[in-house]
Amino acid sequence: MSMPLTLPQLFDRFPDDAAAERWLVRQRWPDGVRCPSCASDNVQTRPTRKPQPYRCRACRRDFSVKTDTVMHGSNLGCRVWVIALYLLTSRPKGVSSRQLHRDLGISYKAAWHLSHRIREAYRTDPVLCRGPAEVDETYVGGRETNKHADKKLRAGRGTVGKTPLVGLKNRPANAIRVAVVPDNRQATLQAFVRAHLQPGARLYTDEAAAYRGLSDYRHASVHHGGGEYGRGPVHTNGIESFWALFKRGFRGTYHSMSPKHLHRYAREFAGRHNHKACLVQGLEGKRLTYWELTSSPSWEASASR
Repeated sequence: MSMPLTLPQLFDRFPDDAAAERWLVRQRWPDGVRCPSCASDNVQTRPTRKPQPYRCRACRRDFSVKTDTVMHGSNLGCRVWVIALYLLTSRPKGVSSRQLHRDLGISYKAAWHLSHRIREAYRTDPVLCRGPAEVDETYVGGRETNKHADKKLRAGRGTVGKTPLVGLKNRPANAIRVAVVPDNRQATLQAFVRAHLQPGARLYTDEAAAYRGLSDYRHASVHHGGGEYGRGPVHTNGIESFWALFKRGFRGTYHSMSPKHLHRYAREFAGRHNHKACLVQGLEGKRLTYWELTSSPSWEASASR
């Protein structure tokens, strides 16, 4: 799907479920339909056999374009899915589940599950970057001044009670990596760096003590506390710009992000930054049932996936 489309153009292009389904099929299988189970192209098409119009002659499995994707088992029509994909990938600050509920004419519960399933499509296996890269952390949560008196922690720091995130921007690819972390200690932040950046790469951070000792990188830092925000290539302006957009989405669109699902929202913003085109290929091989979404006790259980 080329970007951007106006909403009238979007609706003209996808007037019904059949048009949306044909587009999804072309995007998922550009070289012809293949069985999601055994990858065989010996597939029989049976247009009248809905909701699974394909049958693999090799493994005798029935399937549809939704099978083994985040759309698996969904009763929502393909047109609803395509419109939701467009809205969530084309709006820089995201779209809330309440807004999707109103725009798509579906229940809030269905809209909430749908939006988290689309965020799941942005999940990818980390690949080490060559750099140069910028690393910085931020904190998400309610302000102490906005809390009721009995909810305030009164610890005297602006980050108290908030959930920390750490992000890396790989400059050559203009790609963002982000993760929710349990704390901002040296071991935690340096483990994130080593999981995403090749040793010997150029690394730029601020003066935080947690980044000291990264001797296996060509590390340089800027001293924000002293009013320094850039020294030639030594700056963290790229990753800080990403955090600024993320915070605008947090305050202006979502208003609240629970720690349990924060990693999904962070993944959404990073994925939207990294993937400028269609997300359909990312839907395949990923499923997120409502039970999985609501039963995991914390972000740690989901983040391990």
